[in-house]
Amino acid sequence: MTTTRRPQSPGSATPSVEVPTRTLVYGLVRRDGTVHAGELYAVAEILGMSDQQVRLCIGRLTDEGRFTREGRGRKAVLRATAGVTNSPALTAGFVRHAFRQDRGLQPWDGLWHLVAFAVPESARAARDGLREAILRLGGAPLHNGLYVSAHPWEDLVETEAHRLGLAPALTHLTCTHLRMGDEHDPRALAASLWPLQEIAAGYERLAEVARPRLRRVTGPEPLTRAELLAIEIELAAELTRAMDPDPLLPPELLPADWPGGRARAAVADCWTALRDRDGRDRPDGEAPPVRLFELYDEAAEAADP
Repeated sequence: MTTTRRPQSPGSATPSVEVPTRTLVYGLVRRDGTVHAGELYAVAEILGMSDQQVRLCIGRLTDEGRFTREGRGRKAVLRATAGVTNSPALTAGFVRHAFRQDRGLQPWDGLWHLVAFAVPESARAARDGLREAILRLGGAPLHNGLYVSAHPWEDLVETEAHRLGLAPALTHLTCTHLRMGDEHDPRALAASLWPLQEIAAGYERLAEVARPRLRRVTGPEPLTRAELLAIEIELAAELTRAMDPDPLLPPELLPADWPGGRARAAVADCWTALRDRDGRDRPDGEAPPVRLFELYDEAAEAADP
């Protein structure tokens, strides 16, 4: 997947962001499922992407059947056929769950959720697919074929197992006491099971990206719609990068100074400022907000008590 790092002037205090080209295209899908090529190329230029990169990405997405194309060049209109839920960016539900935890609305019930499977070598491809799905859902390996989560993930794992034809191979178990060697403290167990230091570094990076962009959006500097969209896309890309490896452990299992909530709060402040700025600067009848950013905004609002 092609990624581009936005150019950064020497000595700039604004960290650059690597944006996958697909994230750019999906991030510009409007409410009606369209992406307007003129807007796409304008934002791509701000992000440091070449026209060739964008053309190649459009070609791949249309070849895969995810978009259809009407017209040519910068006057073309792409129309999503698979829906924005197939975007490489995070789903609104995942973001909503994170915000609910940040606000103390999703406390841990003290249960560990384990799943085990035994699949023969003859079904190796399906076995590997199930393992990857479990890891993607935030599971941590305890032993070969045995994984643990702090969340009630049974339905999600079952869905993946059914898709791969491995539902009969699954065994589920919940427990309140988990011990690895001599360690049984839940917070210490979480620190040994998941790479929390690496995940925390991603959130520190996210906060570093969000803060200067918030200052820019709330400052007096004139910003075009393309510039506002470029900031939105950068935030979406960096948020995805930070949250993708995060199992979203409950606060009860995280270090007291965990940076995830602070980083997401900084992004939420940017969302609000971007929405206000876009609504204020965009005359009636101009292009509407992109749907992906609205989904993130709705997820944060839905988690607000």
